[in-house]
Amino acid sequence: MKSTPKKIILRSSDKEIFEVVEAVAMESQTIKNLIEDVSSDDVIPLDNVTARILAKVLEYCKKHVDAAAANENKNTTDDELNAWDADFVKVDQNTLVDLIMAANFLNIKSLLDLTCKTVADMIRGKTPEEIRQTFNIKNDYTPEEEEEVRRENQWAFE
Repeated sequence: MKSTPKKIILRSSDKEIFEVVEAVAMESQTIKNLIEDVSSDDVIPLDNVTARILAKVLEYCKKHVDAAAANENKNTTDDELNAWDADFVKVDQNTLVDLIMAANFLNIKSLLDLTCKTVADMIRGKTPEEIRQTFNIKNDYTPEEEEEVRRENQWAFE
């Protein structure tokens, strides 16, 4: 008879409850440490993560736990997971930033690496002005200050 996997109860910042399999929750070092500090039967509050973002993070963690298990059974390939990851980060900028913040807070290195790489790919090959437009960043340098920065860091603009 197959045993039922242990469940962990998480509460988002907007008080939504998520019941997840322990292996999925343990993808987060932060949750793993909290479970060690408190009874795993307690509700674990995640006051820095909204329900919408927590649901996305848990989707990512579940996919990676399932893929690791399937990989052991040779039922999946890294290419399939990489393709899934690429689709996963096709989100609007606000969601991407929220995922970065959640991955950082929850200490999920693979998700943090994936989301930061996505931002890096968005920046690659763009001029500072194009980057400002992409991320709605106001240029607070005067033309003189900007010229000074360019002069002092000429190597970066070659």
